[in-house]
Amino acid sequence: MRILVAVDNSMVRTYITELLTDTPWRVCGEAADGSDALQKTRELKPDLVLLDVSMPGTNGLEIAKIIRQESPAIKIVVASHHDLKQLLSSDAHQLADGFVDKDRMGLDLLPTITRALSKDGPNHRS
Repeated sequence: MRILVAVDNSMVRTYITELLTDTPWRVCGEAADGSDALQKTRELKPDLVLLDVSMPGTNGLEIAKIIRQESPAIKIVVASHHDLKQLLSSDAHQLADGFVDKDRMGLDLLPTITRALSKDGPNHRS
């Protein structure tokens, strides 16, 4: 399984890559802003995109909308410092297969990716 890490902070991208090192998944690419994330999603066709909500240029939720339209089979996990309850009550819950709080990345990222990848189809809620 291939994962694109789209997070604007290079230290956070490095941390995520390290978290994924001893897993069955591999990081196939990294993106630092919204347009880069969209371009690399189109080029690399990852199984899952980890999208930061707050990125320069087009934000992660806008990128998620475009990915859903163009490639509905790609799983999307949204990472944010924002209140996840607020995101879940917004339209974001229709766009993402999982959510992870950046402050809990070390604890929650791997289980969130596992759940997202195990969902039956695009945007399936379990």
